[in-house]
Amino acid sequence: MLVLLPPSEGKAPSGRGAPLKPESLSLPGLAEARAAVLDELVELCTADEDKARAVLGLSEGLRGEVAKNAGLRTAGARPAGEIYTGVLYDALDLASLDAAARRRAARSLLVFSGLWGAVGVTDRIPSYRCSMGVKLPGLGALGAYWRGHMASVLPAAAGGGLVLDLRSSAYAAAWRPKGEVAERTATVRVLHAQVVDGVERRSVVSHFNKATKGRIVRSLLTAGVVPGGPAELVSALRDLGYVVEAEVPSRAGRGWALDVVVREVH
Repeated sequence: MLVLLPPSEGKAPSGRGAPLKPESLSLPGLAEARAAVLDELVELCTADEDKARAVLGLSEGLRGEVAKNAGLRTAGARPAGEIYTGVLYDALDLASLDAAARRRAARSLLVFSGLWGAVGVTDRIPSYRCSMGVKLPGLGALGAYWRGHMASVLPAAAGGGLVLDLRSSAYAAAWRPKGEVAERTATVRVLHAQVVDGVERRSVVSHFNKATKGRIVRSLLTAGVVPGGPAELVSALRDLGYVVEAEVPSRAGRGWALDVVVREVH
């Protein structure tokens, strides 16, 4: 099983660990592409703070993020699962998993990134600021930049099992499974159901969408469930207590769309 996650916009501090070792990151086929993004980002943030802030879409209050990017090569590095924070990662709570579940997380979780393309949760990276929506002056829009590189690397990383896609739209654009891999892919949407004037109404609420996705991944990891495909995932999630509605693809080469319906949000 391969689980595709979005990163978090905010990140924990890098800390005092050893600096980044690019050769140690997962998906070594992305090494050259990562180096190109890192080089341009560091150069941009070192040369012109105001320009960098504009390119990265940062407010005046986030000016310090430019200096952080300028020092990426020498900053301390920590496991990506500790660097990424926010609602999804709080709900996933990797640090509190038992040893077996942490091993499963290390094998199956992949976090997409505007800077790194994608990394495993045990890959050691520094804290940074560079979303997939950024358009660098030299390399251009990062979503489009990563698309070709991902297409040559991700199908092999997906192996022969389930691909569980929990990414937001900006990060999903960097790699869309195709063909046989797409048929093994399940994309999850979380819907909040409320009864208003006797009629059930459903909506997507960002905060609870992220929290529920984090809980789903945690549930699968702690239960040791490794579904072989989308149909098995639906059964597994229902067994774990989730309300799941599935849209089976109408033709070959398409993925499954799953709605997880939540009535109590927290």
